[in-house]
Amino acid sequence: MSESGTPIIRLYSNLIVPIQGTISDAGIAGLREDVTRRIAAEPVRGLILDMSALSYMDSFVTRVVRDLALIARLMGVTTVLSGLSAEIAITITEMGLGLSGVVTTLNLERALEELARQREEESRELDIGQPSSA
Repeated sequence: MSESGTPIIRLYSNLIVPIQGTISDAGIAGLREDVTRRIAAEPVRGLILDMSALSYMDSFVTRVVRDLALIARLMGVTTVLSGLSAEIAITITEMGLGLSGVVTTLNLERALEELARQREEESRELDIGQPSSA
């Protein structure tokens, strides 16, 4: 559990952060710090921000989520945002807010699949660059 009260779950080389209910500005800002600290301290390759139980997402929360994804990317971690409800997606669009550069998926299962797909792709790219041993 992070200091912000939101669990940060490690699964293999991924961190899964289920953001639930209504989160305060202080809570989401604290969560950004907690997640960033975990990324710096542990060998993390993927970050999933699961929003499926989030009831409200205002402009500040949206900005912090986008910033967290950018911070993670700068630290070498791929971020996937999963489970945005239709209502929240509509609100983000109507407010003119963007999550450019952030991969989104319908649910947590697809987020895990997306991270696995990206790892597979990276592995193939590395294999192509390696000289054959034959």
